[in-house]
Amino acid sequence: MASTDDILSAQKNLVVAVNSVNSTLASIFGTNGNNNSGEISAITLVQSGKTWLATVSVIVAGSTTGMIYDTTNTYSSALTGNRLCYIPMAVGIYVVKMPCLSGLVVSPGTGQVVNVSYT
Repeated sequence: MASTDDILSAQKNLVVAVNSVNSTLASIFGTNGNNNSGEISAITLVQSGKTWLATVSVIVAGSTTGMIYDTTNTYSSALTGNRLCYIPMAVGIYVVKMPCLSGLVVSPGTGQVVNVSYT
């Protein structure tokens, strides 16, 4: 039979493990993202590999909508099947919270200036 000390040690180890998982998930899927792209006004590969798109900030509205893609390719012929979301033509901060498996490519619309936060 296990002693009280053994039971309490096992419970403590479980709490430490749960806290570690929680910290890891918070850093990966944080609401605000840990990285900032800076101002983007032309199609840009922001991050290659797996990442998490948190927010899109439209700084200058522009005259057409932009697009965000899950790819590492910045050639327009390869982008169509990899769309994640549109970038609206209105100044503001838009919460996206979407995973990117291949990479994060931002293509602002005509005249747009945007910024993305990602992890």
